[in-house]
Amino acid sequence: MFSPHVSGPTVDPTFDRAPRITLSRRGATGAIASFLAGGLAACSRAGSAGGAPIVNLASIAYPSEGKQIFNGLTGIIQRDGWLKGELAKRGAGLAFTPIPTAVGAPLINEGFSGKRIDFASYGDFPAIIAVAGGVPLKLVAPLGQGQDVYLLVGKGSTAGSIHDLKGKRIALHRGRPWELPFAKLLDANSLSFDDFSIVNINPSATPAALASGAVDATVLLSDAVLLEQKGVGRIIWSTRQAPADWKMRAELFARGGFIDDHPDLAQLVVNAYVRAAYWSAQDANREQVTRDAARGLTPEDIVRKEYAAATYPWKERFSPLFRPEVRSHYRSVAEYAAARGLVRGKVDSDSLLDDRFVRQALKDQHLDGFWASGEPA
Repeated sequence: MFSPHVSGPTVDPTFDRAPRITLSRRGATGAIASFLAGGLAACSRAGSAGGAPIVNLASIAYPSEGKQIFNGLTGIIQRDGWLKGELAKRGAGLAFTPIPTAVGAPLINEGFSGKRIDFASYGDFPAIIAVAGGVPLKLVAPLGQGQDVYLLVGKGSTAGSIHDLKGKRIALHRGRPWELPFAKLLDANSLSFDDFSIVNINPSATPAALASGAVDATVLLSDAVLLEQKGVGRIIWSTRQAPADWKMRAELFARGGFIDDHPDLAQLVVNAYVRAAYWSAQDANREQVTRDAARGLTPEDIVRKEYAAATYPWKERFSPLFRPEVRSHYRSVAEYAAARGLVRGKVDSDSLLDDRFVRQALKDQHLDGFWASGEPA
């Protein structure tokens, strides 16, 4: 289905090596070192701290007003305190581990591998890579509809479709979740990576490359909307024009050993995410959700623009259901990761998904039927 071959010297030569869960010393920043040696070790795993379980929940965080803050549902859970209180009733503690966005995937995978975190809200590709590397993860709660991916051309470009970029230089950070939607776009148009000069650069370096003409186009997340607003480029395609399972996804993943040993505590964690999703889905809370989403790296006007462009109802943005597009998406990720050599063997995506906790959470909170069960409107 997907073309696994990429040509040209611009592609990172280490990309085709089998992935490792362990981080190298060279790649360890101060944040990574602190994560491995300090913060997570202090929080530790369930069963430490004198026998009292401590549930460790990791998620991407951003600096704001001198402290690290969590966006999305994790931020709501930390703020309202319900999960902390419920765990305390059972003699368990709760620890939140902030993860820098620049090094999020390897940090979280390292934490899962070392059994120093129990749950994490993070992306599809790194989770598949972790599972293929022997880390027993389970996807216990989908987190909404996924994120759109954009194809942006440089200012002054006359390109109107992917076909117009054939033979051109496209900036694409390889091995990241937005690679899959781009590969699907090529496949749907009978194109392959060989039809372009793929430039493997970090998204933070992309604006300068696009503005200088070093690349003709780039594949990005919501940064593309901001760059278009600034006049740096023009969006010619996005996953809004594609099937729902093309979007980049991030979910709540759990360490398999933890949910086997503490299914009651795992249920509380998923209950908390479903509670937070329900709160976010209320029209009365839309403004607060929007302001919270803008506390990270994306300006509020861009957040509002993205929200306004959604083709589904507001409440469906936060659906925790294991909808058909969630399952098909992870099958595609597993297939692509194996075809591209990102992993040594194909991951069984069906066994990765564990919907029992969401089903119980919906029942406990009388939310059966609140979210649509089929394809988005």
